[in-house]
Amino acid sequence: MKAVCWQGANKVEVKTVPDPKIINPGDAVIRITSTAICGSDLHLYDGFIPTMEQGDILGHEFMGEVVEVGSEVKRIKVGDRVVNPFPIACGHCFFCKQTLTSLCDNTNPNAFMAEALMGHSPSGIFGYSHMLGGYAGGQAEYARVPHADVGLCKIPNGLTDEQVLFLSDIFPTGYMAAENCDIKPGHVVAIWGCGPVAQFAIRSAFLLGAERVIAIDRVPERLQMAKDGGAEVLNFEQVDVGEALKEMTGGRGPDAVMDAVGMEAHGMGLEGLYDKAKQAVRLETDRPPALRQAILACRKGGTVSVPGVFGGFVDKIPMGAFMNKALTMKTGQTHVHRYFTPLLEHIQKGDIDPSFVITHRLPLEQAPHGYEIFKHKKDHCIKIVLKPGQSA
Repeated sequence: MKAVCWQGANKVEVKTVPDPKIINPGDAVIRITSTAICGSDLHLYDGFIPTMEQGDILGHEFMGEVVEVGSEVKRIKVGDRVVNPFPIACGHCFFCKQTLTSLCDNTNPNAFMAEALMGHSPSGIFGYSHMLGGYAGGQAEYARVPHADVGLCKIPNGLTDEQVLFLSDIFPTGYMAAENCDIKPGHVVAIWGCGPVAQFAIRSAFLLGAERVIAIDRVPERLQMAKDGGAEVLNFEQVDVGEALKEMTGGRGPDAVMDAVGMEAHGMGLEGLYDKAKQAVRLETDRPPALRQAILACRKGGTVSVPGVFGGFVDKIPMGAFMNKALTMKTGQTHVHRYFTPLLEHIQKGDIDPSFVITHRLPLEQAPHGYEIFKHKKDHCIKIVLKPGQSA
């Protein structure tokens, strides 16, 4: 089959690789009909996530048709049209029973690697380094899915791929990020970043009852999409974000803030130079200026939600502000399985059509071009869907 393979920092290639096979009796193999490039994939592309190996198949947002199942698979049948959640869950461990599926104890065969860095291991994740399991990803023509009865989500008739594909990651990620804001009627939520996850977080915050959402970015088309979703917008290259937020909230600050950028945030002035320099010499693995700003901007007693991916260690976090303002932080890889049914219902009722975020549709063979325009925000690119089997 054809698959998008990591070849080193800033280099991916579409290669011919062996077809996936059933390994365990709970596995399924799916023929992928739609897959996507995620902002989290850029951290791999840029070389900031450790334990990647040349030839690793990328991708964790994918869906398709079941073509083979293992002997113990009962709920999923050949021919089912399914979406695949990006975290891999066993369904019966301590964490899965609490619907904390991205923390599954049994799906990362390389848990020792993650434990060395984090103390404990999260679940295995498709296409996201050997530290998180070494599983082949879904930017490919086919994929093997372990624990298929737990993970694969059947799609009812009448919905297109583009309406449901993002149930695999960015829609539930944005929703969980908004849910973590502990939104109450009248609340103001400020979101750093207007990428795909943030776009869903904006709309989810309104679904959960926020009165106002303020979105912060510098890319015009992202700011416009946020505005189209009902947000007020700030361009951080044109205003002092902290001062602007005080003015917009009567001096109190937002009730909740969200870092939807993560480890490759852009800082302004000396702060930005500081982080880039420390990262370049490996004295800091991640760049956290968005997180710093969010903590400082949040009102006293407020909530800091962090859906943005961090991989290691950050510097100069204002813990004094965090402690003395009595803030609460909520974060984590998304427990996708928990959100699938309620978010599918929102789609079916017409509350949201997730396809709004798509700006580019490319055949799988053009993935290297897709990574470049997505990384450098060329051609007004916000979200790319790859279509295996389609020609240019």
